[in-house]
Amino acid sequence: MMDKNIYAHFHPDERVFVDQAWDWVRRVAEHHAVKLTDFLDPRQAYIVTTLANRADIRIRLDGGYEGAERKRAILVPDYRDPEDVSSGIRVLAITSNDRKFAELDHGDFLGAILGLGVKRDKVGDIHVLGDVCHVLIAEEIGDFFDLHLRQVHRVNVLTELLPLDRLQVKETELEERILSVASMRLDGIASDVWNLSRGKVTEPIKAGRCRVNWKVEEDPSTPLKPGDVVSLKGLGRFKVLDMEGATKKGRLRVRIGKYV
Repeated sequence: MMDKNIYAHFHPDERVFVDQAWDWVRRVAEHHAVKLTDFLDPRQAYIVTTLANRADIRIRLDGGYEGAERKRAILVPDYRDPEDVSSGIRVLAITSNDRKFAELDHGDFLGAILGLGVKRDKVGDIHVLGDVCHVLIAEEIGDFFDLHLRQVHRVNVLTELLPLDRLQVKETELEERILSVASMRLDGIASDVWNLSRGKVTEPIKAGRCRVNWKVEEDPSTPLKPGDVVSLKGLGRFKVLDMEGATKKGRLRVRIGKYV
């Protein structure tokens, strides 16, 4: 049985997922089963790993390539090697003869995929490479994508399922800026990043539409530190890269990178 005090370590909004993750862990431990999850974001992967470490089971995370953000978890009894279990990941290659294809972005591809009624959990990282888009997907839904994905943002497309060794990865691009801020408060930095008033940033944060390191953060005064990744629904996300000292007026110089 899970110690109810474990909930104190997670945000209340995460309780449903914590319960689900503990059920996976419990079934593996008690029934000597093997569990392959759908794709998890980094926060979910942290939760599953934390719970797995509290039981006599082993875990492996795999997103299809080194450095993947979204990963599937393989949970096995402690006497089994998770490396022996396939992560069940394929590459969906999307191409087109339409010149407008090169104008499509990450959101266009994700929107087209979700528009088919597919859960986000079945999709891993998406790599937009100009003349082709490679999407990491759960192999059990590969044939569905290959059959039904025919348009992305009104551009006709072709699809092909590929093995992982043919994956092409696009390196993360960050648009770097130096900010001069009074403090490391979340709302202050976020308002400067997106050129919004403090009030227009505070409202969505308090409404639970902000995540720091993939964890819901509702306190606008939360201090940020180098390495933190912040996302605000509808606006995008940025990463705090470094603190570069103070100005003569006592303000802080912070280097951030907006994801592009």
